[in-house]
Amino acid sequence: MQNHPDYFTQGETLDELKENLKDIFKDIEADLIPQVKTVEEMVIS
Repeated sequence: MQNHPDYFTQGETLDELKENLKDIFKDIEADLIPQVKTVEEMVIS
């Protein structure tokens, strides 16, 4: 996330990518990341 350099939106493996995106999603839901707009739903399994 360009405006939030503490968050990783990539990973060296698919599992690492999934974990990074789950962490970001949890923080978005907890309102810990300011100025986030939801434009599409993401399904996490």
